[in-house]
Amino acid sequence: MRILFWGTPAYAVVSLEALRQAGHSIVAVVSQPDRRRGRGKALVASPVKQRALELALPVFTPERIRRDLGCQQELAALGADLSVVVAFGQILPPAVLSQPPLGCWNGHGSLLPRWRGAAPIQWALLEGDGETGVGIMAMEEGLDTGPVLLERRLSIPLLQNAGQLSERLACLTGELLVEALPLIEAAGAGPEPERLARLGVRPQAGEGVSHARQLTKEDTLVDWSGSALAIHRRVMGLYPYASCPWGAERLKLLATEPLVVRLRDQLTPAAAALADRWGSPSQDGTSVDGSSVAGPGTVLSVVEGEGLVVATGGCPVLLRQAQLPGRRPSEGQALIQQLGLVVGDRIGVNTP
Repeated sequence: MRILFWGTPAYAVVSLEALRQAGHSIVAVVSQPDRRRGRGKALVASPVKQRALELALPVFTPERIRRDLGCQQELAALGADLSVVVAFGQILPPAVLSQPPLGCWNGHGSLLPRWRGAAPIQWALLEGDGETGVGIMAMEEGLDTGPVLLERRLSIPLLQNAGQLSERLACLTGELLVEALPLIEAAGAGPEPERLARLGVRPQAGEGVSHARQLTKEDTLVDWSGSALAIHRRVMGLYPYASCPWGAERLKLLATEPLVVRLRDQLTPAAAALADRWGSPSQDGTSVDGSSVAGPGTVLSVVEGEGLVVATGGCPVLLRQAQLPGRRPSEGQALIQQLGLVVGDRIGVNTP
């Protein structure tokens, strides 16, 4: 089939490649405009645009497709059979949605109607969802409100971060799109209600709707007074951007483990052993080994080869990997040496 592909981040590149490898013809790619990035503020093309140019595909980068009538007309003239949208970043107007005879289809990284919107992967981790998945959805004017054709589920391990989960979901999105297209082609063109009825799509439930709003810099700041699990979810969900104060700058927090006894089966062996010692604070304000419970952010233990045990508002966390300003990420013993912290120091308060 002749496909008009819409996408922007690296997540979407996987689907673009999967469609090509399945033998479909990509008539053009639509992506977000180049953005200024880095210290030099140079204009940088999106990952999808970069890959499209490498493949010598026509690329369109409308600032706002809703208002760009000229771009809409150019896209209509391409004669695509259908549009495929994966993390494009703009809502398509009705005039665009109605162009392809086989419709517009979205590969969305959540189990709809949970986590409609811009950051479904991050919010699934932040809220501690036990599973997530991918839905292939017929697009309509609302934000991720269309009926679902295909869906697959994935479990979310406790120690998996947003980057790792994104890679899994990106691959699954590409696989499901390749599976969905022959079904869409076989259903044929015609009035949308009839076409969707032939496909047997599933309308989204009216209950359980949640919105994955765009994340901000304020969201990335870790508050050590939270629970160990909440802090861990923030570090995993916002990877690699979660941070805490480090003097006038910020220390990036890249990997943690919550030292919670009930979660010990999901921890690494070293962290499970630490949870047995630190993970059950008693009601009188002391830990199970009788030591005083320190204030949030306090280094409770320096564990050779593993990292730092840090106090929170509940059970501690094991800080395994972090990144100092201007340095490469470090973990284990290298992290201990780079941070130079000792028991009693407080991260984000009197550091560096």
